[in-house]
Amino acid sequence: MSKITAAAVKSLRDKTSLPMMECKAALAETDGDEEAAIEMLRKKGLAKMEGRADRTTSEGRMAVYCGENVGALVEVQCESASVAGHDEFVQLANDLAKQLATGPGAATPEELLQQDSPSATGKTLKAQMEDLTNRTREVLRATRICRIDATCAAYAHHTGTVGVLLEVSGTIDADLAKDICMHTAAMKPVVLTIEDLDADEVAKEREILSAAARSEGKPENIIEKMVDGRMRNYYAEQVLQEQPFVKDDKVTVGKAAANAGMKLVRFVSWQLGEEN
Repeated sequence: MSKITAAAVKSLRDKTSLPMMECKAALAETDGDEEAAIEMLRKKGLAKMEGRADRTTSEGRMAVYCGENVGALVEVQCESASVAGHDEFVQLANDLAKQLATGPGAATPEELLQQDSPSATGKTLKAQMEDLTNRTREVLRATRICRIDATCAAYAHHTGTVGVLLEVSGTIDADLAKDICMHTAAMKPVVLTIEDLDADEVAKEREILSAAARSEGKPENIIEKMVDGRMRNYYAEQVLQEQPFVKDDKVTVGKAAANAGMKLVRFVSWQLGEEN
């Protein structure tokens, strides 16, 4: 058996980020073959993580990528905030978003993970994730993906806790579209237009407001007008186009876009850990 030097152990540790003693033991078992030791550590790490697959992944991040006539949004989850902010985890999320946008597309996160990584030459995204799993010893999951094949703007908060993808058409104002994405992340609208709201929910809200007006002793002939006025507040909470624009609250988001000749087609807004 060849002698395992401190330099060899350090080299393996630098490449795997695993404890020195694990690296030394792996080199001893592989007679000093670094590549074989890396593969052994990888297999042992994955086997160990199989027993932890049911652990909660409440941290993570969103990543976005926009190219020519395409936009992508992905969510990747992990167990701890420290891993969520790790450079390699951020890189993994960004690689998933980039590959989703620039590659052939994918119907599921599992399908996307089988594709090549944009940054890790010779590796699939799954292998990239598994390597990071082995180093962090945390459960990592690609949980949601969305691709829109059209002109898009996108925004992901620097913490990765919220991501927005916005499809636009007409005269494209990239800065305005990005601002509307940021507005969406902050104000959390539910739908794009009033017509997109659930009709039953709208009717229920009108009934509640009508009953409130009657309890105030308002005459029937003005209740409908009062309700129409109060419904504007409801729409401003729920509907992106009806919300006062955070960059200029004298106009709605819809009006700001229309003034620039830009049409808002649809949006996807995700909060970390929430269901679609």
